Amino acid sequence: MNKEVQVLFDRLESERLKLLDQLAVLPHEKLDYRPDSKKWSVNHILIHLLTSEHLTLVYLRKKSLGIDQLKNGGLLELIKIQLLKMSQRLPFAKYKVPKHIAQNTPDVVPFGELRSRWGASREELKNFLETIQEKNLHKLIFKHPVAGRFDIVQCLIFMREHFQHHLPQINRLL
Repeated sequence: MNKEVQVLFDRLESERLKLLDQLAVLPHEKLDYRPDSKKWSVNHILIHLLTSEHLTLVYLRKKSLGIDQLKNGGLLELIKIQLLKMSQRLPFAKYKVPKHIAQNTPDVVPFGELRSRWGASREELKNFLETIQEKNLHKLIFKHPVAGRFDIVQCLIFMREHFQHHLPQINRLL
C-alpha cells in the first residue's frame, strides 16, 4: 500500500477503534437513546458511518474496474477537498443524508454486530487499498454526492472528516 494511503487508513482505523472501545462499556440503552423521534441515537450514527463507508467501498470497487479510463485529479480537486474539509468542521452545519445511503441504512443493528460488521468492512477497505497501484493514486475514483470526484487519498480524507463531523453529535448524546 502507498505510504500516504497507509497513514490515512491507519489514522481512520485508529479513531474508529478508539471510539468503539469507549462505547463498548456503555449500556445499550445509552447507545440507543434518541432525544426525540426525528433525531439519531449513537447507534444510528454508527450505522450511518458504517453504511456510508461500505457503499463508498462498493463504488470504489466498481470504478476501479475501469480505472485506466478515469482522469487524474489536479488543482481543482485539491481546492474542493479543502472546502469540503472546512464544511465538515462547521459546528452548526447539518447535511441531508444522500438518498442512496438513507435507503440502504438499516434502522437498528446491535452494537456487537455493528462493531463486527464495521471491522469486516474496514478489512475489506484495507484489502482494496492494497490493490491500488501507485500510477492510479490520482485517478478520480470517488464521487462525493455534492463536491464531485476525488482520488483515493482525498476519498480517505473525506471519510475521516465525515467521521470527525459526527463525533460532536455522539458526544452530545452521551
